[in-house]
Amino acid sequence: MSYNLLTVAYIAASALFILSLGGLANQATARKGNLFGIIGMAIAIVATALSPAVSSYGTLAAVVLPGVAIGALVAARVEMTSMPELVAILHSFVGAAAVLVGLASYLEPSSSLTGVEATIHQIEIFVGVFIGAVTFTGSIIAFGKLRTIIGSKPLMLPGRHLLNIGMLVATLWLGVQFMGGEVLTGLQSLLIMTAIASVLGVHLVMAIGGADMPVVISMLNSYSGWAAAAAGFMLSNDLLIITGALVGSSGAILSYIMCKAMNRSFISVILGGFGTGTSKAPTAAGPTGDVVPTSVDETVELLNEAKSVIIVPGYGMAVAQAQHPVSEITKILRDRNIEVRFGIHPVAGRLPGHMNVLLAEANVPYDIVLEMDEINEDFPKTDIVLVIGANDTVNPSAMEDPSSPIAGMPVLEVWKAKTVVVMKRGMASGYAGVENPLFYKSNSQMLFGDAKKNVDAILSRLIASNEEAPEKVLAKV
Repeated sequence: MSYNLLTVAYIAASALFILSLGGLANQATARKGNLFGIIGMAIAIVATALSPAVSSYGTLAAVVLPGVAIGALVAARVEMTSMPELVAILHSFVGAAAVLVGLASYLEPSSSLTGVEATIHQIEIFVGVFIGAVTFTGSIIAFGKLRTIIGSKPLMLPGRHLLNIGMLVATLWLGVQFMGGEVLTGLQSLLIMTAIASVLGVHLVMAIGGADMPVVISMLNSYSGWAAAAAGFMLSNDLLIITGALVGSSGAILSYIMCKAMNRSFISVILGGFGTGTSKAPTAAGPTGDVVPTSVDETVELLNEAKSVIIVPGYGMAVAQAQHPVSEITKILRDRNIEVRFGIHPVAGRLPGHMNVLLAEANVPYDIVLEMDEINEDFPKTDIVLVIGANDTVNPSAMEDPSSPIAGMPVLEVWKAKTVVVMKRGMASGYAGVENPLFYKSNSQMLFGDAKKNVDAILSRLIASNEEAPEKVLAKV
């Protein structure tokens, strides 16, 4: 393949990636957007493999084919509930690739670069390796937190901000040495900087609490994009630069939007809580009141009598794989002319859009799946709210307790409804480790047990009541 044809293929792939992002912006067009992305990546891989720069096809096949097999196997077996962990670990691969490309580019420099071009290439290597190392270790820590291998509580080391600043200053000094200093050689500077950047990545993510993990995933997605762009500069690959810039900028924008929705400072989250103190604020007294347990039959009775219902799904619904019976319940209630809608928090689940994907998978109509800002003011006019596996995103302490770790975070104000039924296994706190006063509200009832079993039981009772309805009408006549 000639270089002209390669350029045309790269332009086509870039256009498809842009169309893919546009399609993924809306649930109704997400499937088409995903298809555009697949086609674009296929064109990019084939065009690169057939380019004049590639000659050792045996080595290429030995690397690509196992990767394809492993990727297909993992994608086929991974549960939707484990998707956040998969995304985090894939980000780490991008970071590791940027580090390896940078080291290889330094150890085997291009003889065609001289003067200013060589200097710029050296800067590209140093910056690319730095971003890649931070992304690599940060993503591994994010994986550990999402997998609960590592605790979700933030690690607040004394003087942690000074430690971060110290590592950044050391990185700058090593950059000077890398570009021609007299104290260390270029390779020594590069390797020491890689180690410092790796520690920085660990420390930044360890300092971020569990409630902010969805933002962290989005942020690491942005980092992986910039790492890919840096690798593109090192390899003089225009498509890699464009793709990396698209991923990096879209991830940064998404992180900013999510931080705004959570009343979090974007800079604070990125820098591991910069601007927050190390001391703990005085904690208010724990929730008071009595928990009112309920049953499946009582919940069905409430649904039968309701005129408006809002369902608020959370990570517990994803773990229980209860979205399909929830979809059937929705259909039955809507057939009875009961208004049913879904309230989705921006960080419901542990990945942006997690709940939307689950509901779309269960064929819930897009038009009744509403974001927090669209539905919050409707709770006071709602007869019953079903909270299925959600916790932190419906926690009143975010608005009522200034000392709460999630204080100021906008939440779904479900407690304003006439009745709230919370489906939960027990009284344990959510992922952020914060007690939830919602459970003790006078209008709240707790339906304990596995969400899937409870939802299946509710569905069977509703189906049975549908079958009994005609008999009741005949008896009245």
